[in-house]
Amino acid sequence: MNIVCIGSGYVGSVTGAAFSALGYKTTVIDINESKVALLNSGQSPIYEPGLTELIRAYIGKTLFATTSYEAVKSADVIFIGVGTPSRPDGSVDLSYIKAAAGSIGKSLSRDRFTVIVNKSTVPVGTADLVSSIIEKESGLRAEHQFTVISNPEFLREGYALEDVFFPDRIIIGSVHHAAKDRMRQLYNSIVYREGYEAAAKYFYFKHNPEAPQAKYFETDTKSSEMIKYAANAFLAVKISYINEVARLCESLGANVPDVARGMGMDSRIGEKFLEVSSGWSGSCFPKDTAEFLHTSQQYGSELTLVKTAMQSNERMHAYVVEKIQHRLKSLHGKSICILGLTFKPNTDDARKTQASYIIARLIELGAHVKVHDPQGMEMFRSLNSSLSVEFCKSPQEAAEETDMVVLLTHWADYQRLDWTKVAKRMKHPFLFDTRNVLEHHEMERAGFQYEGLGLRKYQDLKVSELTKLLV
Repeated sequence: MNIVCIGSGYVGSVTGAAFSALGYKTTVIDINESKVALLNSGQSPIYEPGLTELIRAYIGKTLFATTSYEAVKSADVIFIGVGTPSRPDGSVDLSYIKAAAGSIGKSLSRDRFTVIVNKSTVPVGTADLVSSIIEKESGLRAEHQFTVISNPEFLREGYALEDVFFPDRIIIGSVHHAAKDRMRQLYNSIVYREGYEAAAKYFYFKHNPEAPQAKYFETDTKSSEMIKYAANAFLAVKISYINEVARLCESLGANVPDVARGMGMDSRIGEKFLEVSSGWSGSCFPKDTAEFLHTSQQYGSELTLVKTAMQSNERMHAYVVEKIQHRLKSLHGKSICILGLTFKPNTDDARKTQASYIIARLIELGAHVKVHDPQGMEMFRSLNSSLSVEFCKSPQEAAEETDMVVLLTHWADYQRLDWTKVAKRMKHPFLFDTRNVLEHHEMERAGFQYEGLGLRKYQDLKVSELTKLLV
């Protein structure tokens, strides 16, 4: 079976490398010549743990990269994994999807049945749109010589290879029998983990071989397209909820890690996505929630919970700034160290991160901001060129002569720091841990005045405040 992946971003490069490692001849197509050149040199065009090693092992063997659509003619399955950015009004920009569909249509073979797969996150009805474009460009009949189906990606940046080889679920949206048969054949090795021996040496992660196999679920195309949006929006709501609970914990003297743990023990709720933060951000949640809400408003079925979660998330960004102000008072003349510019660890993705909002607001209030991130500084700099920040080569340099360190992204590098030495380099050793990942007693022994989110204890309250709570 011949596979083609359109786009060499997170979806295309990871999907292409994985299927090539499983023995399928796989071609990644991208109009960006520099990305194609990187792939052909054995380098990943994105930062993703383990991906460069996997690409290097299979490029030129079962994995190929090109700017030409010639491989489409002999493809059995074509994955569309191009970008779908949001417009300012929250609607999705499908120009890259349309361009890919047009190019596929011009190259599609008349002599074979081809399955075209929307892998990108796209609104309900996009499969029909892609199908109509391909029909127009190719002169072929949809559902006879080709079909367009939905197979949404659920890759977590920083864990993408683990998620592609060991997914918890695979969703196929199609009612076309031949297409469903072909996708079952393609995913059979992943569901049953067959042919993993050669690829396993490149796994950077440990995986339990007794873990449950992936759930394989088939539905109609429109339901499949909605599943990705609905799932991400639900997770965003869950994060916003625990962040609101954290703010209430600070007001009442409760301890949010304990509250979250107790909630997570309920099997109906679960412990995942109950970690407190300065707010959700990145390339998926802000985009997907905005697009999902915009669609619901267009069709008169506004998702009010999603809308409120988005507003709550913006409030959380602002709340972090308020806590910094509360500690430092006036920010004029203050120097603040920000550790972490990406929306999560193990990625270089600095798109629409909480750091961009928080840093912009701190500068607006008069602070000098020094920043560090193990992987995300280049992208952050390119996306936020208007922000006057000082980029530092190390966290120690970023903390030098500052009034506060604010930990935004819980990179393992930061958790392993010699914090005693960091404290000694600061003007005032204040540490604000927005992820509650550093043990506050250890930080205090290191010389810091430590603060997290939602960590106030009942004993911190005055007697008069405690009396009010108990009456």
